Amino acid sequence: MKIKSKLPDVGITIFTIMSKLAAEHNAINLSQGFPDFDAPDRLIELVVKYMRSGFNQYAPMEGIPELRSQIAAKVKKIYGADVDPDKEITVTSGATEALYASISAVVNPGDEVVIFEPAYDSYKPAVKLNGGIPVFIQLKFPEYRIDWNEVTEAVSSRTKLIILNSPHNPTGTVLSGKDINSLRELTHNTDILIISDEVYEHIIFDGLTHASMLRFPELAEKSFVISSFGKTYHTTGWKIGYCIAPEILSTEFRKIHQFLTFASNTPVQYAYADMMKEKSYYNNLAIFYQKKRDKFISCLEASGLRVLPCSGTYFLMVDYSAVSDESDYTFAERITTEYGVAAIPPSAFYNKKQDDKVLRFCFAKKDETLEKAAEILCRL
Repeated sequence: MKIKSKLPDVGITIFTIMSKLAAEHNAINLSQGFPDFDAPDRLIELVVKYMRSGFNQYAPMEGIPELRSQIAAKVKKIYGADVDPDKEITVTSGATEALYASISAVVNPGDEVVIFEPAYDSYKPAVKLNGGIPVFIQLKFPEYRIDWNEVTEAVSSRTKLIILNSPHNPTGTVLSGKDINSLRELTHNTDILIISDEVYEHIIFDGLTHASMLRFPELAEKSFVISSFGKTYHTTGWKIGYCIAPEILSTEFRKIHQFLTFASNTPVQYAYADMMKEKSYYNNLAIFYQKKRDKFISCLEASGLRVLPCSGTYFLMVDYSAVSDESDYTFAERITTEYGVAAIPPSAFYNKKQDDKVLRFCFAKKDETLEKAAEILCRL
């Protein structure tokens, strides 16, 4: 059978590859971004409650009203933004679906889309599947900062969309006030739209403030803001995210969403809604993960690895150049198979496989997991 691939240069994701390798070699999996601890007991109780109460059929396409109302209340409380839960919030089957739907809603053949590298690996394929042209701009190593002069030079009359991600996966950097001012200036009086991937919005450290597009009305009015319950409630396998966008953008977004998944898990939506009513669980999330970040960094002090700054997410970028001159993929594979700790090689997040001799480790793990992994890494 002959099939002309729509994505001929795309293989299996690096997350699948490294998690499979970790399982095969019984390695500590610090590669794929999921916790090894469970969700809050109360949240699980709520899901069971709604399952046993008969809430097991299709939810409304846009998400249950109770959850959308709670999202709107949270956005008002944290970011000071008024969003219409009926017309501007859509619940999705994970943030990756929301990313695909938002890209599909506005990108037409020939449109250019600015993507900052290293980039979460779903951006480029979604752009290409919709006939768009990815325009790649590398974040400046080792700070992984945006060079806005470079962005300005890359923008053209064909630029439809800029994709931002803060806190940033895989680097752990966050947008600053200067970044926001530059973005405002760049997009002012243009038709350029923004996708703001904010799934780690509540995991930001050292007293920094998350620069959500929702804080800035002139940016919010041209943005799809995407977030995820999985990162906040330690439930990545439940795959519930959401998109906030002005009505004109949400209308187009929902046209795509309804033919991707139509609706998302009903009892889980009700459980999240109740959890949000009962407790602002996200209030202590930054403190919780900052302790884990600091714990892991402290445990790595005796190693030959150099930890790069991490201001958000639950990922740590580590420079291994003093330990090995192997490519990041080769080194990641070797420490998984020979030492028993799996990491992600960030070259997978570049269009042209940039290799800065760093690895990405996930520290959303129990303390004993981090201690055991660090003990092994200190022997490299």
